[in-house]
Amino acid sequence: MFKIKMPVENWLALTSLVFFVMFVAQIISLEHLLFADQHPDLYTQNFIDSKLFMFYSIGAGPAGILAAVPFIMTKTYGSKSTGMIIVAGGAILLVGMLASYFILDSINDDYVTDYLQLTPILFIILSIPVIAVGAYLSKEKKKRPKKEFF
Repeated sequence: MFKIKMPVENWLALTSLVFFVMFVAQIISLEHLLFADQHPDLYTQNFIDSKLFMFYSIGAGPAGILAAVPFIMTKTYGSKSTGMIIVAGGAILLVGMLASYFILDSINDDYVTDYLQLTPILFIILSIPVIAVGAYLSKEKKKRPKKEFF
């Protein structure tokens, strides 16, 4: 077996990146489902909004928390690799939500709810602090302290 030695904060940042990718994929797949218009009787406002809230709680919430924890862990000494992973997660969120925003124009107006319209805009705005946090962490700072417990 391979043993990959990475600090815990890198693993948390990678998990955050995966959750950002999953969230973008969920939103775009919901919009593609609405764009394809295969089951129009299923697409009620309750269906669309409940799916969005489910995607927020499954993808975006954990991704934000998992991006914040490595920041808290390494903000004093910084970590270039952790910062770059968080920047990548924020960039994926930004690009994915821009794509989602442009897909909205091609969806039938009967299916577009207020939450569906606000989701890309909200997460485009929220991706900017994620990128900024990652850029802050990737700056070179003092060395990580050696922990001697005994």
